[in-house]
Amino acid sequence: MFKQLIINLMKSITYYNYQKEGNFKMAKVTKKNIAAIIAAIGGEDNINMATHCISRLRFQLKDESIVDEEALKEIDIVRGNFSSNGQYQVVIGQGTVDKAYEELVRQTNVKEVTTAELKEENAKKLNPLQKIVKMLADVFIPILPAIVASGLLLGINNVLVGVGIFVEGKSLVDMYPNLASIAGMISMIAGTAFAFLPALVGWSAVKYFGGNPLMGIVLGLVLVNPALMSAYDIGVKEPQYWNFFGLEVAQIGYQGQVLPVLVAAWVYASIEKALRRVVADAFQLLIVAPVTLLVTSALSLIAIGPITLWISNWITDGIVGLSNISPMITGILFGACFALLVITGMHHAFLAVNLQLISTTGRTMFWPIQALSDTAQGSAALAMAFVTRDKKNRSIALTSALSAYLGITEPAMFGVNLRAKYAFVCSMIGAGLAGGFIAYNGVISQSIGVSGLFSILSITRAGWGAYAIGMLIAIGVPFVLTCIIGLARRKQGNAGF
Repeated sequence: MFKQLIINLMKSITYYNYQKEGNFKMAKVTKKNIAAIIAAIGGEDNINMATHCISRLRFQLKDESIVDEEALKEIDIVRGNFSSNGQYQVVIGQGTVDKAYEELVRQTNVKEVTTAELKEENAKKLNPLQKIVKMLADVFIPILPAIVASGLLLGINNVLVGVGIFVEGKSLVDMYPNLASIAGMISMIAGTAFAFLPALVGWSAVKYFGGNPLMGIVLGLVLVNPALMSAYDIGVKEPQYWNFFGLEVAQIGYQGQVLPVLVAAWVYASIEKALRRVVADAFQLLIVAPVTLLVTSALSLIAIGPITLWISNWITDGIVGLSNISPMITGILFGACFALLVITGMHHAFLAVNLQLISTTGRTMFWPIQALSDTAQGSAALAMAFVTRDKKNRSIALTSALSAYLGITEPAMFGVNLRAKYAFVCSMIGAGLAGGFIAYNGVISQSIGVSGLFSILSITRAGWGAYAIGMLIAIGVPFVLTCIIGLARRKQGNAGF
């Protein structure tokens, strides 16, 4: 059985499907299955716009209620489907989706748009809260690779300098002094993205708000200029002051801060766009960028920075205070509900929260819980591979579980667990118990890294033991519960997804 499981897993990774004649055959894009997708989503007349990303067809539909989801499940190239933020998405798979989109365009007269254009169109339908969450997502997701890479490097550095990992009372650097320079270089590289976080946020935010993204980098660097006293030294050193006709302005930087540069980026883009409308083209290079940068930088140092820093500290103190009332209850609730936040898209807001907590307090308890929630989704999907009798669904479940264990949870969540419903609930239960356990034991992260099985690299050394137990809970509880419920339902003939 184990041998067959490995064979099925390897075949599922390469997008093979099981055919009735008993042979595995790679699912291919054909006119027939694309026509079936079009029919299942309500026909060409129901499609306003269409685009695709790395693995999914993305539609803006006139009426999502007429989508035949049961028919979608039966199409061999479809790996899952879900609706999010005004987009109806059909999971096809990396590489295959490009051919699927080309055939879709050939068979229809739908309006082709880019992913950004589709998001902009969908944003018109969002309420104010959804627009804020979308803004945070659009600003922080582009810089996430830099944050994750830095987090992983910081985890490697922790392995090198962590005391007691391999030998009691000593680190690898203590045992092998030649590693000290390597550890020092890794630490420097890992800390760069966090030290210059305002520059990264400035680039992405100014671009989002419609300004020149290069000047967004400069604006962010202004806020962390070495001539300013570091924000980390507030309360330790006395800052120097500028005096503008009696107005004293503290020479303080905003290292690691998120909110100050977000607001400053919006102000910068607003001023730049206004000037571009009134300044003649011949003088724009000489006037627009210098004037906008000077005015925005001055406003940031005089008003925007101090006010938003106070707001950031107030928010941070509130979150930390609430979590300190009962860490275990906070961990249970956040762990159990995080998957629901993913469905609504609200989870993107916690990227900013985690970064703000790390910059202000040096740690976050929420990122480790999020990582275990992702692992729980993978375990529930893995259990569905054992429960279901359908060969295609087993292939999808195995592939999705592997993806979730490596940090990509959408296939498991939307393609398997939500479709089975009870598997999704079991994953929430496991994530809640795991989150409560690690929060009770004070597990924290000093950076944001990958989710899934390798997330332990982002955890501080002191929390490795408790986090490992939490990982076992996140793996075992959803798997066992899903299997128990699924096998009981299978006897009744309704265990699949």
